[in-house]
Amino acid sequence: MNKEPEVRNTYKIHENGKVGEVQIADEVVATIAGLAATEVKGVSATSGNVTNEIAGKLGKKNLSKGVKVLVSPEAVSVDMALTLDYGYGIPETAKLVQEKVKLAIENMTGLQVKEVNIRIAGVNIVKQ
Repeated sequence: MNKEPEVRNTYKIHENGKVGEVQIADEVVATIAGLAATEVKGVSATSGNVTNEIAGKLGKKNLSKGVKVLVSPEAVSVDMALTLDYGYGIPETAKLVQEKVKLAIENMTGLQVKEVNIRIAGVNIVKQ
């Protein structure tokens, strides 16, 4: 039973250093973005596709669902789909998410963030 090696997109942030090199997988950047977005008040969740939603209902939590990152040597581009809580302004909440995601990625990875694109995929109506 041979296992195929897993192909992962990674980005080197430090080459040929005294100790070694550091590589960051795209999934790590996506997870950072997803976590940062859900910390903003008014964001209910990141929204993935149907497969991710089914996996989430089965208990497999994927913090990068609904987050797509493109990491290049120059900069990072982030596209994310969000579900917001009812009653929060979309423009204000989206701007806060963009700022928080950009800051989190840049602080944690040292990579420059070029853009954070937000798509509102739904509104969570909480009944009390």
